Amino acid sequence: MTLAPNGLDELLLIARDTALAAGALALQRRQEGVSVAATKSAPIDIVTQADRDTEQLIRSLLSDARPDDGFLGEESGGGGGTSGLTWVVDPIDGTVNYLYGIPAWAVSIAVVEGDPDPATWRALAGAVVNPVTQEVYTARAGGGARLGERELQATTGVALDRALVATGFAYSMKSREPQIEVAAEMLRRTRDLRRIGSAALDLCGVADGRLDGFYEWGLHPWDHAAGALIAREAGAAVVGRNGAPGSRELLVAAAPALADQIVTLITALRP
Repeated sequence: MTLAPNGLDELLLIARDTALAAGALALQRRQEGVSVAATKSAPIDIVTQADRDTEQLIRSLLSDARPDDGFLGEESGGGGGTSGLTWVVDPIDGTVNYLYGIPAWAVSIAVVEGDPDPATWRALAGAVVNPVTQEVYTARAGGGARLGERELQATTGVALDRALVATGFAYSMKSREPQIEVAAEMLRRTRDLRRIGSAALDLCGVADGRLDGFYEWGLHPWDHAAGALIAREAGAAVVGRNGAPGSRELLVAAAPALADQIVTLITALRP
């Protein structure tokens, strides 16, 4: 499928407006008070009722706007469509931050062409909205990335030992062990390490030059669908192991030379 630029612009407008509406609802729920509704993969892997309510709103708005498209959401799973496009949604990325009132959480919405698999999909448009700071990150394929109306450009020419790099950690304590080992070595090799708590915002931080790089493994498609497109459209390389696309196995975002250094280091530490 080949969409004209005006078709991509329409998809981007839907992503942005839906993310803004969802962000307003999530912020309202946060102001009303939040509690844990359930746990998922581990006792610390939480979901709030606001996650569920926000995803329900997103799903309803997208269904009204694009009834033939598929859907893949963190809380309600997938639903097939007939158009060849799928909306990949994280209603609240950074739920622990949301629960604690830390202003680093976001609504992430992207639309992709093909199966909703990062290894093969083509991301067409995406929006990441931080309702607390009112920052709206957007991108469409071939159209660049923006924060509001400002065009974004990832940093270039930064060596690993001068790079500010972000990462995240799994909920499973067993899975955290190798992540801790890699993080310790990253701290030895870089300017410093950040753990912000939202992969979507980390990727937007790379796009905006607030971070020089980001890496994590264990991410789900909805964690990075929009953020990876925004980082890529800002000039960052978004890659995995051995030149593969970024995926659950590994996702690195940084200027191309720095991304290569990060991938090489992680591959050496975690063959």
